Amino acid sequence: MLDWIGRFLGKGAGKRILSIFLVILLSAPVPGREVSAEEQEAQEETGEAGGVSIHISAPAAILMEASTGSVIFEQNADVPCSPASITKIMTLLLIFEALERGDISLEDEVMTSAYAQSMGGSQVFLEEGEMQTVDTMIKCIAVASGNDAAVAMAEFIAGSEEEFVSRMNEKAQELGMKNTHFLDCCGLSDSDDHHTTARDVAVMSRELITKYPEVFDYTMIWMEDITHNTGRGSSTFTLSSTNKLLKQYQWTTGLKTGSTSKAKYCLSATAEKNGISMIAVVMAAPDYKARFDDAVTLLNYGYSVSSLYRDENDEKLPGIKVTGGVEEQAGLVYEGPFSYLDTKGSDLNSVEKVLNLPEEVTAPIEAGQKAGEAVYRLNGETLGTVNVLYAQSVAAAAYRDYLKKVLAYFLL
Repeated sequence: MLDWIGRFLGKGAGKRILSIFLVILLSAPVPGREVSAEEQEAQEETGEAGGVSIHISAPAAILMEASTGSVIFEQNADVPCSPASITKIMTLLLIFEALERGDISLEDEVMTSAYAQSMGGSQVFLEEGEMQTVDTMIKCIAVASGNDAAVAMAEFIAGSEEEFVSRMNEKAQELGMKNTHFLDCCGLSDSDDHHTTARDVAVMSRELITKYPEVFDYTMIWMEDITHNTGRGSSTFTLSSTNKLLKQYQWTTGLKTGSTSKAKYCLSATAEKNGISMIAVVMAAPDYKARFDDAVTLLNYGYSVSSLYRDENDEKLPGIKVTGGVEEQAGLVYEGPFSYLDTKGSDLNSVEKVLNLPEEVTAPIEAGQKAGEAVYRLNGETLGTVNVLYAQSVAAAAYRDYLKKVLAYFLL
């Protein structure tokens, strides 16, 4: 056969074809061969996941699904980088926590100090002594990335930016952001001591958007006017969003941009499509446009491979029998919903949910105490669990309680 091909194609052609054939044969994947951990790690570092190669210009990035915290893609995600204004994600998180505690309200008026006014970089040109509501200050931070507004809010909540930054670092530790340290609340610092990573940015972004989804009321604003009221009179200033994805990517919900000469171009982009919320973090992109292009690449990849299974766990659970208690039964509730992100193309309609509960329990029991769990399985594999809790406390019965039960029985 090869001799015939050789005669047809010319002298030496048969040997060349045989060589090509052997190369193809040896490089083909072996059926049933598993990819080693080392090979898988190498694929991840080169941007290959699930057989799909992702090419982005930024040296560090991560793609995370928000409800589960599942990481879909990562590239140098734990390398420390200068964060620039995406520092303000933590600032916004602490502001919304203060609102939730009732320490401040949206209607409270915040006075701008001389120090806050002196902030350079991106600003909304607040003047010393100018009063703005917390609501307006949040808009100034989330929409226009106002450094002056961020510092004014830090002083309003904590008394000084220094104390506020201390709280930022405490929150970072609480969230497990092991490679993060803040020196200011707005990201102006070029010190190496002010740093974070793509993974840590995704973590704090997730905390903000899942705990306080009302932040989207601000981060989805494209343009809005505010009024400066100063000793020189009133003037209008237009806030314009720094997040151009609001106009470029239809599922965008936020979140924060950042850029300095040291940090280059950074972005934490959030989006929601078909009930799936994504966080794409891009660090140190080479130019203004690249950070948005990279984010779109990551988000499109995430949505192309992801399916989300979610059980709200809002159905009523049966009660559980209680022995030796003042009550003979206790109600049960789920601790919360369950979410599972699949990137393998599994049939999520086949997910099975099994309740693991004792037939009866002995008093005393406390409301909120774990009674059992709901286990989710797919194709024999456990996907995760949700705790089932007692909805009420049941005290142990004393002699008089038994006497009351006997009397009640005979009087009925």
